[in-house]
Amino acid sequence: MAFTLKLKNLNLTSSVFQSPMAGCTDLAFRLVARKFGMQMAYPEMISAEALVRQTRLTLDMMKTVPEDRPLGLQLVGSDPDRMAEAAQIVEEMGFDLVDVNIGCPVKKVTGQCAGSALLREPARAREIFKKMSDAVERIPLTVKLRLGYSDASGKEAITIAREAEDAGFSAVAVHGRTRSQGYTGKADYEAIGCVKKALKIPVIGNGDVRDQKSARELLEKSGCDAVMIGRGALGNPRIYALIDAVIEHRDVPPPLTLEEKRQALRLHLEYLLNFEGEWALPKMRRIGVWYFMGEPGVAQFREKIQRCEHVSEMRELIESFNLLPLEDKSDLKAVA
Repeated sequence: MAFTLKLKNLNLTSSVFQSPMAGCTDLAFRLVARKFGMQMAYPEMISAEALVRQTRLTLDMMKTVPEDRPLGLQLVGSDPDRMAEAAQIVEEMGFDLVDVNIGCPVKKVTGQCAGSALLREPARAREIFKKMSDAVERIPLTVKLRLGYSDASGKEAITIAREAEDAGFSAVAVHGRTRSQGYTGKADYEAIGCVKKALKIPVIGNGDVRDQKSARELLEKSGCDAVMIGRGALGNPRIYALIDAVIEHRDVPPPLTLEEKRQALRLHLEYLLNFEGEWALPKMRRIGVWYFMGEPGVAQFREKIQRCEHVSEMRELIESFNLLPLEDKSDLKAVA
């Protein structure tokens, strides 16, 4: 049975959301992923204050093109008026959805009573949700949060999620860890399920989804309506189609072959050169390794790509990857 999820005026046919990730989910990444089946995505998290001030760096992070749709934008902040003003700007710019970040555990964010710090500030969260709901007319509003600040039961998430639901938000995404856990331990899918049971609006589960097996486990244990993936998509753009096929009980497409990985990496490089210019080279030193993780020779590839000083060298290294001589297989252990 084909998957459908309606969020206000946004109709989605994929069960997989790509979460915003700093330094990762830029325009080049998204366009490559869309070639392989990604549907819903976000640039990296944006400061509401910086967006209102229209800083150059912020606008650069929001770069998009017509084929980069549907596309949401996640805002972080703690001032209700600024969050509302920023949300209105996002809608006017043509994005398809506005999301509120109440999950970021980083100190420089929580220290400003933003991100996951709002889990302990339900009154402030309520005001943010209300003012954003009043400011945005056409597109759906959503919120992404953690189970709690330090309480892993999901009670704090339920409190905040209900405030969002009451304010007219269309969906909630829940990461199955607390702020105190950071990214350690294992995401608690049963606790995400507690949030799901407490709400009428759709709930999107998030945490430790790296393949179709973990996606199925999250959905079965939580009862969520969809899944949100993070680092599992880096260098693995077919993951969206794999998960969708499993959830819809269709034939599962095969994993990417080495040549398909190479083709995707070539495309990623060309997009980066087109959108980033001189910044493409340093970015590719990190990104290139994503695609060949788990392949024999990746450790040597990592060493070589770090020394590339010209795009031509990088292109040659990508083309010759499977021809790299291997003295032993110790490089496989290095990336395990």
